[in-house]
Amino acid sequence: MRPDELHLLTAPSDPRISPDGETTAFVISTPNLDEDRYDRSVWLASKEVRQFTSGPGDTNPRWSPDGDELVFLRSVDGEPAQVAVIPVGGGEARTLSNFEFGAEAVEWSPDGTSLIAVGVTAIDEWEKLDDEERKRRPRRVKQVPFRFDGMGWIHDRKRHLWILDVDGSGEPRCLTPGDFDESSPAWSPDGSRVVFITDRERTKGLVSGNGLFEVNVESGDVSRAVARGFWSTASYRSDGVLHVLGNEDARYPVNAYIYRREPDGSLTNLTGHLDRSSVGLAAGPARIEWRGDIAVTGYEDSGAFGIIAVDVAGEIDHLVSAQQVVTGFDVTADEVVYTASRLNSPGELYINDRKVTSLQDDDTKWITPVQIRVGQVDAWVYLPDGDSSIPLLLNIHGGPASQYGFGHFDEFQVYVEAGYGVVACNPRGSSGRGEEWVGAVKGEAWGDVDLEDIRAVVDAALDQFPRLDRERMGVMGGSYGGFMTAWMIGKEARWKSAVVERALTSWTSFSGTSDIGGVFPENYTNLGYPEGWDLWWKLSPLSLAENVTTPTLILHSEDDWRCPIEQAEQYFMALLRNGTPTELVRFPDEGHEMSRTGKPRHRQERFEAILDWHARYLT
Repeated sequence: MRPDELHLLTAPSDPRISPDGETTAFVISTPNLDEDRYDRSVWLASKEVRQFTSGPGDTNPRWSPDGDELVFLRSVDGEPAQVAVIPVGGGEARTLSNFEFGAEAVEWSPDGTSLIAVGVTAIDEWEKLDDEERKRRPRRVKQVPFRFDGMGWIHDRKRHLWILDVDGSGEPRCLTPGDFDESSPAWSPDGSRVVFITDRERTKGLVSGNGLFEVNVESGDVSRAVARGFWSTASYRSDGVLHVLGNEDARYPVNAYIYRREPDGSLTNLTGHLDRSSVGLAAGPARIEWRGDIAVTGYEDSGAFGIIAVDVAGEIDHLVSAQQVVTGFDVTADEVVYTASRLNSPGELYINDRKVTSLQDDDTKWITPVQIRVGQVDAWVYLPDGDSSIPLLLNIHGGPASQYGFGHFDEFQVYVEAGYGVVACNPRGSSGRGEEWVGAVKGEAWGDVDLEDIRAVVDAALDQFPRLDRERMGVMGGSYGGFMTAWMIGKEARWKSAVVERALTSWTSFSGTSDIGGVFPENYTNLGYPEGWDLWWKLSPLSLAENVTTPTLILHSEDDWRCPIEQAEQYFMALLRNGTPTELVRFPDEGHEMSRTGKPRHRQERFEAILDWHARYLT
């Protein structure tokens, strides 16, 4: 794949089965370089696969209980998405909401007469301001986070739950007014309650975890559903028993397990014995679906993400377990419908492992890697065709609680196309191998045990694949991968080229500027402020910058609030003082996820900058 071939990354997501089990609604997304946007529309798969909505900004399809209508989120001309409903049998969509900053989720009530939506609206003093005044006005903030990556400024708005009448007969009703934000709503089977995720602690933003609450739909009374933890989503079984996906331990990183709430309010962990997470950063949204009293959820393991069924005793059945990464799913009594990315495919829709869609260009020849295991570390090596000597390009994933694996990754295909041998691995600190593995980098182990694993994989790849030239090696990564790239080149000079992208380079300043700076440093270093200050600096690549001789390109987005751009600016200044060959490329109006979800033209320009830099020093 070349940088100008982003359109090849057409992929499906969010499959939802109709109540009669005959039709699946899902979303297809395609990068559009000409319009510099993503074209997204709702499609239907039954006896044939066909486009259902016109797009280009349609997502989140949900069937009405009778199967006659679909609700979805529609964005027109780049405006915030609103709730829309369309008859499945034919007809125009009607818009049901007009939230100032749009809607972010929507679900049908069990009786089909109303909807619960997450609507984003301005707080009183910021309501109805025009864009010019909103940019001009001083921002008085009282708590953190006051801005959040991918959302921008959040101090001036709230995300509340709203009840919408499907027939449009009444005004939207805010179910959860106040000073808090809500997400991930789910109805109880009788329609009397909605469970949701929020954070209502006084020290919000400074303590790890979140809360799960229930609201009475008629009265608006809110009560805590379970104790504070690290929760991803919740769902009611058909008899009204609440199940929660996440972890009772609020300290990140942790596996996400399914818990059942018992009549006395206690939680029974149904999947903790697996020591595998049901939520993955590289997979689709966290979900619990139902087959009677059998819960169905995700399963992350050693580079793959599948689907499991969990009975009331915690016994499991692997429903989808091939070497792939499931990005969305739904179930009936006898079918599993899912979207998945595989090594040779950005994504297709499957029903019981039978491929339903044909979204990929048959002429595209994706390179399939060789999987190796070095000690306990899973790794993959991508080699271009031929037998000539080639540079080695080490890629390090973000997180660090994430994983590389059996899903399609555009980055590797671009670098192989350019003539590099790509090496990628899941060292300690990665997800997919259990809680001991993901937590192995905490405290003073940060940057050491993971570096030990990465070095072992590089050495093994050089030994097993003689084409890889040990004299021409480059290293790169984003977020935690950017941290590790900067950390490595501060400790060793064998790398001839480096790309440090959206990196954490200084724990000390990160603790005060990142949207998660109030909790993330303590979660990983085991020390908070101020006792952790000296350790934070010791574990920062910026403290090693004076040792760097490797030519280093620094890439960063100007609206990255996860690793704010000051991280890049400090590192760039340090390398300039060294006389180290370096450049800083800044992407305007982009956040932390630019390499995956940024504007298509920026994604192309990013690839071009990376290839240009490595070519200077490796080819």
